[in-house]
Amino acid sequence: MAQGATQGREPGTPRLSLQGVTKRFTRPGGEQSVALNNISLACEDRTFVAIVGPSGCGKTTLLRVANGLIRPEEGQVRLGGKAPRPGPEAGFVFQSFRLIPWLTVRRNIEFALEELPLSAAERKERALHYLDLVGLARVEGSYPAQLSGGMRQRVALARALAVEPMILLMDEPFASLDAQTRELMQMELMAIWQRNRALVLFVTHSVDEALVLADRVVLMGGGQVLDDIEVPLPRPRFGEEVRASAAFLELRAYLWGRIRDLVLSDPASDFYGRDPAAAQKEASA
Repeated sequence: MAQGATQGREPGTPRLSLQGVTKRFTRPGGEQSVALNNISLACEDRTFVAIVGPSGCGKTTLLRVANGLIRPEEGQVRLGGKAPRPGPEAGFVFQSFRLIPWLTVRRNIEFALEELPLSAAERKERALHYLDLVGLARVEGSYPAQLSGGMRQRVALARALAVEPMILLMDEPFASLDAQTRELMQMELMAIWQRNRALVLFVTHSVDEALVLADRVVLMGGGQVLDDIEVPLPRPRFGEEVRASAAFLELRAYLWGRIRDLVLSDPASDFYGRDPAAAQKEASA
């Protein structure tokens, strides 16, 4: 992953740079909403960045701007020193897998490689390599419907990795999995990332997941970056001793408290003006 790391950009410049980026959408009826509001963010190679915040705060829009799927009205975005465009420079892993049901597992990955200057034999070899990396070479001839949810997400991960992108963008990729499979997928992702160390932007609603995986946690709210926190916890972080540590609990409490306050103060939220914790205390008094 991350082939040609310095090509097309000045030495010392970040892999991904957003400067003063604003993106608006027009709702039915003509009303405009601001998804990103004057955001500036720089992300270096070999960094795992988690993005957290309430629903509707602009997390997914930020990923789509980063890979050129949508363009901002204001500001500048640079990926590898150039304006991003959809393609193999940015791998994207979605929550819903998005596998092609009538293609086999291996052919799903080969399909993603067709934009690259590879022969059919090279596409097959690379597909098998990345399937082996996620532990699924044995099911190369199976179809997506024959796989479990966790296996399908591993295929989606292998497909994104196979194009060897500059940056890997992950939009709540484990949200639809059960708790056990989700933790196993987190461990799988960490094992792969520690071999490649490319830049990852990982959107999640889970503060715990962000702290287990990331070097940095970016907190968003109202289309803005509200905080950018370095995670000073040693790796690996899957043991209970790490999650029970004072540093982990302090960061978790801080981030969850900020997100809770954002939700309770947002007029568009179902919980606006309510405090479930206070209501529970009152009911049990």
